[in-house]
Amino acid sequence: MKLHNTTDRIEKEILLRAPRSRVWRALADAEEFGAWFGMKLQGTFAPGGRAHGQIALPGHGNVTIEIAIERMDPESRMSYRWHPYAVESGVDYSSEPTTLVEFHLEEVAEGTRLTVVESGFDRIPATRRAEALRMNDAGWAEQLQNIARHVAS
Repeated sequence: MKLHNTTDRIEKEILLRAPRSRVWRALADAEEFGAWFGMKLQGTFAPGGRAHGQIALPGHGNVTIEIAIERMDPESRMSYRWHPYAVESGVDYSSEPTTLVEFHLEEVAEGTRLTVVESGFDRIPATRRAEALRMNDAGWAEQLQNIARHVAS
């Protein structure tokens, strides 16, 4: 796994021993995405579409996450926007800027190289920027292991 971090972006990469079509399905289908990501999503994944669901976070109970799909290039790239680490109950994050999460798929001899890039942290309010970056950095490391297990099964 390659790590590359600045204050504005997280970038992680993993080699998945699965065909690109299988990895794409795990990303592009809301139900499958939720299965490895750890939440049940309502809504559909399509450009301009929105999906939301609850995720259980230790110490925070159930947190509702909303994602706004921006782009879906079959078996190549998917991107969405969301509010990073928006977990404090009773806080309205809707007026804050979002970060952009991009998944890039590349076919390689061993399977599929999946790269996830989350950018835009420099626009998040300073009071929670460092924590959001730190928590999502750890979160993406864990989620890449989750999708690896999911597509291998």
